Amino acid sequence: MEKQLVLYNTLTRKKEKFAPLNSPFVGMYVCGPTVYSDVHLGNCRTFVSFDMIFRYLLHLGYKVRYVRNITDAGHLEGDRDEGDDKFSKKAKLEQLEPMEIVQKYTLGFHEVLRLFNTLPPSIEPTATGHILEQIEMVQRIIDNGYAYEVNGTVYFDVEKYIKEHDYTVLTNRKLEDLLNNTRELGGQDEKRGRLDFALWIKAKPEHIMRWPAPWSVGFPGWHIECSAMSSKYLGAQFDIHGGGMDLAATHHTNEIAQSEACHHVQPAKYWMHTNMLTVNGARMSKSAGNGFLPHELFTGNHPLLKKGYSPMSVRFFMMQAHYRSTLDFSNDALEAADKGYKRLMNAITLLDKIKPSNKNIHDFDLTDLKKRCYKAMDDDFNTPVLIAELFEAVRFINAAYDGKATVNQTILDELKSFVKIFVVDILGLKNDNLGADTDDAEALMQLIIKLRNEAKKNKDFTTSDRIREDLQSIGIQLKDSKDGTLWNKI
Repeated sequence: MEKQLVLYNTLTRKKEKFAPLNSPFVGMYVCGPTVYSDVHLGNCRTFVSFDMIFRYLLHLGYKVRYVRNITDAGHLEGDRDEGDDKFSKKAKLEQLEPMEIVQKYTLGFHEVLRLFNTLPPSIEPTATGHILEQIEMVQRIIDNGYAYEVNGTVYFDVEKYIKEHDYTVLTNRKLEDLLNNTRELGGQDEKRGRLDFALWIKAKPEHIMRWPAPWSVGFPGWHIECSAMSSKYLGAQFDIHGGGMDLAATHHTNEIAQSEACHHVQPAKYWMHTNMLTVNGARMSKSAGNGFLPHELFTGNHPLLKKGYSPMSVRFFMMQAHYRSTLDFSNDALEAADKGYKRLMNAITLLDKIKPSNKNIHDFDLTDLKKRCYKAMDDDFNTPVLIAELFEAVRFINAAYDGKATVNQTILDELKSFVKIFVVDILGLKNDNLGADTDDAEALMQLIIKLRNEAKKNKDFTTSDRIREDLQSIGIQLKDSKDGTLWNKI
């Protein structure tokens, strides 16, 4: 199959045909979580989106090396390397070692992504496991003349870099605006320029996480870790760098600067960013009181939620919006997505119950549908259009099941393969409607159907009708046919 994948490149602000670098694999680096608290939904949306991208690249036949880091070093909060080290703060509060905090929240992060059915990355490096690489990179940047040391702390010289490079190439922001939005240097400030940022920070006596370096006993700045780990595993220049759009203005801008200062090359050929989350039209944030964690979404244990939604319903909800579009959470939107997801899964279960025709005829152009589905995914991973196309298949499956459409065995087998490719392999959806054990659910339903059939045989139509109606009220539909009684979720 000819590959015509086109993706939006934040760096150039336009769609480009995907042309990987000449290497044995497609290199993809995605900024992972900082593990001092539970992963939030904004992170989840990013990781679910790049899981879909990872899956599609694999499906197209690319060998992909997907690197997603874990930030577990005690860098300071904020873009100016100020404030508290939250690892140390939480460790002191809970009387734990910082790495106990790291382990706890890393395991929680992995569990949430398991519920969302994401594939594990090829490599998941940690910042603390690559301190030497970060020190070496800082030293190389110093040697190249783009960093300076003051009292044990090393700063990146943005003003020196600006003279030779476009510092705002990723965001196209005006340098004057950046300077205006940055505070004036005080008399005690060590930095030479207002935009300079720390590559290595000398640790204060109370700072718990610290390592020896040529300049001081300290810890790395936030930005240097991603540059060090991406170059170690993907090379000085690789194919795709991704993350949330909130990282573009500072973190990714500084990654580009320090990587070019070190390796003299733009680190990634394509930059991709997922958009933000909103709740009922307002930006999701803790301060606004409208933020919720994944487990609150799953259980419904939150004031803004009327009920809980399964991880697969939420994943389907995320896939209904393009990864570059704002995703708005509301009860109505989640409810609609939940119904759509169940309708899709129900159609898949019906595939095994359809009786194919012996005639070499069919009422469905699967070849054309496949082309439209690939066209949607090849257009910057347009999952909303893909899902709309998939519901064309859903309508045909329901019609075939009801005996209103004809399908032969060959097309039925191709349809099953088609569904597996696009729903399971690419969108990463699985059927969780029936609970943990679908065999038990099937056995239970067969018992209920048997009891209903016995009631009908005994002309106890009141009981048989009540069984049908009660099942209908909980979303299970019974259909009587010449082949017996079949059931499905509605």
